[in-house]
Amino acid sequence: MDVELVKIALGGVALLGCIGLFFGIGLAIAAHKFAVEVNPLIEEVLESLPMAQCGGCGYAGCEGYAIAVVNDPDVPPNLCFPGKEAVAEAVAELTGKKMTAVEDQIALVRCSREEGRVSHKHEYIGFSSCTAANLGFGGPSKCNYACIGLGECADACPFDAITMVENFPVVDSNKCVSCGVCVRTCPKNIIELQTLKARVYVPCSTKDLGKNVKAVCEVGCIGCKICVKVCPADAVSYIDGNVVIDHVACIAYGPSCEEICVAKCPRKIFRNYDSPLVISSKKDGGLKMAG
Repeated sequence: MDVELVKIALGGVALLGCIGLFFGIGLAIAAHKFAVEVNPLIEEVLESLPMAQCGGCGYAGCEGYAIAVVNDPDVPPNLCFPGKEAVAEAVAELTGKKMTAVEDQIALVRCSREEGRVSHKHEYIGFSSCTAANLGFGGPSKCNYACIGLGECADACPFDAITMVENFPVVDSNKCVSCGVCVRTCPKNIIELQTLKARVYVPCSTKDLGKNVKAVCEVGCIGCKICVKVCPADAVSYIDGNVVIDHVACIAYGPSCEEICVAKCPRKIFRNYDSPLVISSKKDGGLKMAG
């Protein structure tokens, strides 16, 4: 009886082995037949990238960009912001594409919440997330366009380039590679990338009417459009309730251009770009503009 059971067991094992072998051979044949040949150039491009996986290029990680820049003739070689010019040159050489200029940029927080002494309309209690807080009546600040201050941009930055100081994001220009992750993360859409060659900027994103802005912020843009009217380079526009600066036109006009816009702004919110956000003591009002 025991011998018969052993024979049956061995027969079952043999049968399973044959079935496994059959499917294994079938899978091997299918894998060989349907195998996608990998372009070795993709691997070379991938090896030249910094592997930051930040998504700043607009593709799903470094591999996604490597595949695109090799296979698509319209994808330029200078989309890897963390790699800057050195990586752009390497990718251009590998792919045989024309090298284009790499413009140094930095993330700019267009908000003067602390300087404008914007107060709270309510205290937020919930998840420590700007996105979550924004769902509750647009956040706790009386200005609907003010930084919420819970540091979602700082948490998302893959290069630790943003530090929260007194619940306000301060960008470290030495670490920021303009990958744009913080821009996409901010639920208020008040962070943008700006060229480091810029002469002026407006640290305010409000689209409210002047009367409403004055009621909640001491320095916010009131939409008077004086900057638009006086700019000799026609580099300033007022689009969808927001000041927009054409930095190419501003730079091309000459160094005297920005002084007119800065001097004429009645709210002093049109600033020279060499007046960065600095940290002062709470006694002096916390965050403020230098210069």
